[in-house]
Amino acid sequence: MIDLLIAIFLDLLIGDPHSFPHPVKLMGKIIGCEEKIARKVAKSDNGLKILGGLIVVVNILIAFFVPYYILRLLQGNSLFYHLVNTYFLYTCIAAGCLHREAMKVYVALAKGLQEARYRVSFIVGRDTAHLNEEEIIKATVETVAENTADGVIAPLLFAMIGGAPLAFVYKMVNTMDSMLGYMNEKYRDIGLIPAKTDDLFNYIPSRLTGILMCVSSLFRYNPLQGFMIMIRDRKNHKSPNCAYPEGAVAGLLGIQLGGAHTYFGELVHKPVIGDQNRTVERDDIKRAITIMYSSEVLLVLIYLAITLSFEVK
Repeated sequence: MIDLLIAIFLDLLIGDPHSFPHPVKLMGKIIGCEEKIARKVAKSDNGLKILGGLIVVVNILIAFFVPYYILRLLQGNSLFYHLVNTYFLYTCIAAGCLHREAMKVYVALAKGLQEARYRVSFIVGRDTAHLNEEEIIKATVETVAENTADGVIAPLLFAMIGGAPLAFVYKMVNTMDSMLGYMNEKYRDIGLIPAKTDDLFNYIPSRLTGILMCVSSLFRYNPLQGFMIMIRDRKNHKSPNCAYPEGAVAGLLGIQLGGAHTYFGELVHKPVIGDQNRTVERDDIKRAITIMYSSEVLLVLIYLAITLSFEVK
């Protein structure tokens, strides 16, 4: 419990410095190598699908057992065990990084569209070259909302259940989806099983995130409105999960998200989420970040309450 709390504090304090060694970077390199091998080996579309599934199985095993055995080897040395465990947990949480990257877009909007388009390109998958100010703000708010689920709440939840090894499994699944899980022509086959696996792993965390967002916003926004939009628009997204946190944020802020966007040169039509009670504004980025942190704090408080109640018994 103490290791996880320190990890959360470190994430808030320093985020993810680019020069810092990070397991997710290694995961990305492994997945990239596996993709190249799979494309060379596969002789058909079905072959690519099968190899995509094999990549998922192999990487889940790697992600679990590597940290598991490292920590097991260190159990005889309490200091090193807790240092390494804290480091592992810290690298799984992305609230600090998400905050900093979103605020770079916020600051860039004051400097002009070109700078803002450049900054938002680092945190979204869509094409940003022709986005206007409203679209940039929406893209940033959507990213903060979605990544509150898969970058903050989900890894924390898996860490609370199964420690660093299970948190690493989640990060590996999420990284495979971000690299292979696109439903375009290039990735439709090899990315099918990685994408479905990510959907499964995020099923509970995404819904829990939406609930946490609404409950933790009790004294700032209208939680009932957040719940209503989240439930009403829960299917207004290609992902079975993303509309929950995005819907909660849209309802809480009284704005509309979603709509058509261009990905890799292809126009993708997406339903809207929320009601356009007002036009989005720069400060909605800050508001989304605040909702992210309040959700994280609420989850940690619930975890502490449950853990301490068991210790008392």
